[in-house]
Amino acid sequence: MAESPAQSDEELLDRFQRAAFGYFLEQFNPENGLVADTSRAGSPASIAVVGFALSCYAVGVERGWMTRADAVARTLVILRFFWDCSQDGQADATGYKGFYYHFLDMKTGKRVWQSEVSLIDTTLLLAGVLTVSVYFSEETPSENEIRKRADAIYRRVDWQWARGGGTTVRQGWKPESGFLHYGWGGYDEAIILYVLGLASPTHPFPESSYTKWTATYQWENIYDYEFLYAGPLFIHHFSQAWIDFAGIRDRFMREKKSDYFENSRCATYVQREYARRNPFGFDGYGKDCWGITANDGPGFQTLKIDGMERRFLGYAARGVPYGPDDGTIDPCAVLASLPFAPELSLSALHHFCVRYPEMIRDSRLPSGFNPTLRGDGPSGWVSEGYFGLDQGIIVLMIENYRSRLIWNLMRRCPYIGNGLRRAGFTGGWLS
Repeated sequence: MAESPAQSDEELLDRFQRAAFGYFLEQFNPENGLVADTSRAGSPASIAVVGFALSCYAVGVERGWMTRADAVARTLVILRFFWDCSQDGQADATGYKGFYYHFLDMKTGKRVWQSEVSLIDTTLLLAGVLTVSVYFSEETPSENEIRKRADAIYRRVDWQWARGGGTTVRQGWKPESGFLHYGWGGYDEAIILYVLGLASPTHPFPESSYTKWTATYQWENIYDYEFLYAGPLFIHHFSQAWIDFAGIRDRFMREKKSDYFENSRCATYVQREYARRNPFGFDGYGKDCWGITANDGPGFQTLKIDGMERRFLGYAARGVPYGPDDGTIDPCAVLASLPFAPELSLSALHHFCVRYPEMIRDSRLPSGFNPTLRGDGPSGWVSEGYFGLDQGIIVLMIENYRSRLIWNLMRRCPYIGNGLRRAGFTGGWLS
C-alpha cells in the first residue's frame, strides 16, 4: 500500500512503529514465549529476537497497543521457559552456563541448525529480560515473579567461563568443538555484552577485559568525519537500543572528546554521504536512500547489468565505505538511526514512501531491497517476509526518539549503571 506523502512525521512514525510491533504478536508461540527469527515458514526462534520482544511489550503497553495483563502473561511465559529449560550443554539442549543457543526450535525450544551458544544473542535476550524487570514494578504476584525470575536468569550467566581462558570474551561455543576460534575485535555491538558481563554480581568479567577490547578500536577520518569506525550500520544501533550513551564517556571517548551517541550520529552522516557519492553507481543510492548494514540480500550470484558485472550477496554484513556493498539497502536501519540524526532518517523515510511504495507492505519495512537488480517495480529485488531483529530495532529506536522510554527504564536498572562504571564510564546521567 502506498503511503501518503502528505502524512506528518509523527503520523508516519506511529504507523511504522505500530506495524513493526505487530510482528511480535504474530510470530509468538504462546506455549513457551519463543519468537521467530523471521516470518518465513519454518523459521526457528532467535533468542535475540525474544529479547527485543520483551522490550517491545513495554512499548506496546505504553502506546495502548496491548494490555498490561497481556504483556505480563507473555513475559512470564518467556521467563519461565528460559529459567526451566535444559542448561546441560548437550547438542539438543537449550543452553549452557546461563547462555543459550542462538536458534531454537519454535515448538520444543531445543537447539537447531547446530547453532552456537551465542554470547551476543544471549546478551540481547538479557537486555529484554532486564527491561521487563524494571518496567513491571507493581506489587502483584505476577509482576513480583517477573522481577524474581529476571534477576535469577541474569545472575546465572557465567561470564567468566565465556572468556575461554583469555582476557576478552569469545563469540560462542559449540558442544561438538568447544569455543569458536575468534573473539571480538574492533568496535562492534559487543559493548552491551561487556557492560552486562562487568556488572554481574556472581561471575563478572575483570575490568581489564573491557580495556583490552577497546584497544582494538579503529578511529578514522572518512569524508571529513572523525569517528570510531564500524562498517555495518546496525553496530551503531544495537547496544544503544537499551543504553543511553549521550553525554557519558569511557576512557577511549574521553580522549577523543566524543561519546558513543555522537559517534553514531557521525556514522549516520557518513552513510548518507557514501550513498550520495555512490562510488559504484548503484541504482537508487542518494542523499535520501541509504542504510547499508547486515541484512538480507538477493542471493549469491553474478550478473551483467548495463554492461557491468555485478556481484550480489545473500544475508551479509554490508559496510561503508570499505564494503562489501552490492546495492542492497535496508530501510529498517534508516529508522533505527532516528535518535542520532532525525533530520536524515525522516527525510529518507518520506523518500522511501514516495519513491518505493511497492516495497512497503502494510506499513512494514523489509530487511532489504535492491533497485539495481531490477524487478517488477522501482524497488527491484525486495526481501521476502520480515526479520524480527529489524522490526524490533524499529520499535525501540522510534520509541527512544519519541519518549526515551527504554533508555529511561535502563537508567533505573542497577546492573546497567554498575557495568558502565566498571567499564570506566563517567559524566552525564551516571553522575
